[in-house]
Amino acid sequence: GLPSLLQLQYTTEPSYGPSAVIRRINNSIVTSTIIMFSFGKFKSSSCSGVSRRAFVQAGAALPLAANLAMPESAYAASGRAKSIVFVWLWGAPSHLDTFDPKPEAPQNYRGPFATIPTALPGVRFSELVPKLASRADKFALIRSNITHDGGHPGAGTFGFTGYREGRGIEIQPSWGSIVARHHGPSALPPYMMLGNGIPRDVVKLIDGYGGGDWGQAYDPFIVKCSELGEIDIPALKLVDGITQNRLASRQSLQSQLDNIQSSVTADEFDKWDFKSKQAFTLLTSRNAVKALDLTEESVELRQDYGQSSFGQSLLLARRLVEARVPFINVNWSEYVEAYTPNTDFGWDTHIRNFDLLPSRHCPIFDRAFSAFLDDMFDRGLMDDTLVVCMGEFGRTPRINKRASRDHWPGCYFSLWSGAGVKTGQVIGASDPKAEKPITRPIEPTGVGVTMMDCMGIDSVARAELNVLPDGEFIHELF
Repeated sequence: GLPSLLQLQYTTEPSYGPSAVIRRINNSIVTSTIIMFSFGKFKSSSCSGVSRRAFVQAGAALPLAANLAMPESAYAASGRAKSIVFVWLWGAPSHLDTFDPKPEAPQNYRGPFATIPTALPGVRFSELVPKLASRADKFALIRSNITHDGGHPGAGTFGFTGYREGRGIEIQPSWGSIVARHHGPSALPPYMMLGNGIPRDVVKLIDGYGGGDWGQAYDPFIVKCSELGEIDIPALKLVDGITQNRLASRQSLQSQLDNIQSSVTADEFDKWDFKSKQAFTLLTSRNAVKALDLTEESVELRQDYGQSSFGQSLLLARRLVEARVPFINVNWSEYVEAYTPNTDFGWDTHIRNFDLLPSRHCPIFDRAFSAFLDDMFDRGLMDDTLVVCMGEFGRTPRINKRASRDHWPGCYFSLWSGAGVKTGQVIGASDPKAEKPITRPIEPTGVGVTMMDCMGIDSVARAELNVLPDGEFIHELF
C-alpha cells in the first residue's frame, strides 16, 4: 500500500483533457493515459506508470523521509543530458511567419509569406525558414507554448525561471543557475551566457537571468562573440590592469596572461569581485582558453554558421558542449527592440515585421541554427545534449495598424532536439488563426521541469533546492 501522505490519482481524460498526453504526428492525434502522483507541493508524472524509482522519489520528498534522499551524483547519473543549450530568441519571433503558418486564415492574419513543405509529410513552415524546413526531422516542434505575461521583462523572467515577476519577495534562480548549483564548480563556469549582454528592453533588465536570491555565485558567466568570432569577456573590465582580449590572437593572449599570472599578488586577488576572479581563473587555464578560441575551427565551418554574432555564438556553444559546460544560454540579442537606435535587432517587430523578417532575422536564424544542428549531429553530440530554442511569447495573429505584429502571450513555438527527444514530430496545435492552443498548453514551468529532468535534476532534487514545485513534464517529447 501507499504511505498515507501520498495520494495516487489515476486519470483517464478525453483527448483534449488537461491530463491527457496529446501528440500530433503527421496530423494524427494520439492520446495516452498519464498516471499522476503528488506529494507536498511537488508533482511528478510518468507516461509508463508508477515505477519503483517513482515511489523512492516520492518517499524521499516526504518531510518524514528527508534522510532517504539520494546523493546528487545519483541524480546526475540518471539524467539524459550532460549539457543543455538554451537558445533564446529575445524579442519574440512571430509564430505565424515562421513555424506555425496559417495559409487558410484571412489575409489580415496570415500575412504575405507563402508556405513550403518540410521533411515531415503534411507539415509546412513559412518560406522564410527553408533550411530548417528541410531539417524538420532533426527536431521536435511544439506549437502550443503559452505564457502569462505580455511584457518582455516579465515574460523573460517567466521564461528563464518558471516564476512571474512580482510574485513573492524572492527572486527565483534561472534554469542555468539551478543547473550550476546542482552541478557544482568545474574548470569552466557551469552556466555560461553567450550574447551581447543580459537580456533587457530599453528600460529594464529581466529579473530572472541569474542566481536571484541564491547570490552572484550562480549568475551566468557572460561571453560576447562578435560576427567575426572575436571573444570579449565583460568581467575582465572590472579588473585593474587587465584589458579586453581578443582570443583569436592566441599567442599574444597567452603571453599577456603569463605576465598577469606572475604579477598578481594574493592581496590584489582578494580585492576582486567574484566574476572577476572567475574570469581570471578561466583565462589562466589553457584548456579553457582553447575552448573559447574559434580560430581552431575551419574557415568553411565558420562560414556555414554565418557572419553574425548569433551564428558565431552558436559555434562557440558547440565548443562549450565539447568542453562539457552543463548549461549554455545563447541569446539572440541583448535588447528586444528590432528597430531602435543603439539596440541590436531583437525580434520585437512592432514595426517593419514583414521587412525585417525576410531581409535580416529569418535568414540569419535559418542559416545559423541549421548549421548548428548539422554540426552537433555530425559530431555525435546530440545523444547527451539537449537543445531548446524559443522566445518569450509569440506575436499577434491579427496584423496591427502599422502592418506589423505586437506581443502575443497566448500561443507560440519552441524547438527541441537531442538527449532522447523524438525528433521529426509536431507536438500540439493552435486554432485556425494561431490565437490559442487547441491542445494541452505548454507553460514555462513545463519547459523548465523537462530541461531539469533531462539533466538528472528530478522532483526530489528540485524539492531539496526548493525550485519548480509545479510544472508538467513534456512527456510527448520522449
